[in-house]
Amino acid sequence: VTLPDEYIIPDKCVAGDVLVLTKPLGTQIALNCYQWYKNQSAWSKIKLVISGPEVIKAYHRSVDIMKKLNHGAARLMHVHKAHAATAIGGFGLLGHATALARCQKNEVSFVIHNLPVIAKMAAVAKAKGNMFHLTQGLACELSGGLLICLPREQAASFCKDIESNEGMQAWIIGIVEKGSRSARIIDKPRVIEVPAKEREGELW
Repeated sequence: VTLPDEYIIPDKCVAGDVLVLTKPLGTQIALNCYQWYKNQSAWSKIKLVISGPEVIKAYHRSVDIMKKLNHGAARLMHVHKAHAATAIGGFGLLGHATALARCQKNEVSFVIHNLPVIAKMAAVAKAKGNMFHLTQGLACELSGGLLICLPREQAASFCKDIESNEGMQAWIIGIVEKGSRSARIIDKPRVIEVPAKEREGELW
């Protein structure tokens, strides 16, 4: 049984809020890469944009993402007065963002500018043409993170707390503005490679 003060009804976004994502995108792509790496015909189509060791590392990063629960992020939502949230899964970032926008009491829309992605997965997605639609926000995610709507003044401290408490990064990826309960990704979103730099002997 969950008490009323233990959950947040996800319908209170207001213009001026910001959107935070708690896990990078690209889990499905990383798993596909791992399968293609073992198939000479499939591998030949992506080996110009990613090396074998990079495939293995991306696979392990994807597994690491999938095994991490969203429980810690959900608890921090209460601390930082979140207005709404949804988990990212099979419908991709944009699909789940659109569903969340549609259920808002206020007439607002979500605009996404930044896409944190497992390193090299954006290059693989581009090499595969229209297979994933990663930068359009339609790539399927497996055990993805939370898309959280937070008051602007709480977002940076939420990201800091989740990194110190959970050992996970989180990213401010967009804004909430007045609108028609819709969601969109800008034409040329900023792709953030995660991690930004490789560290020898470390997964992240």
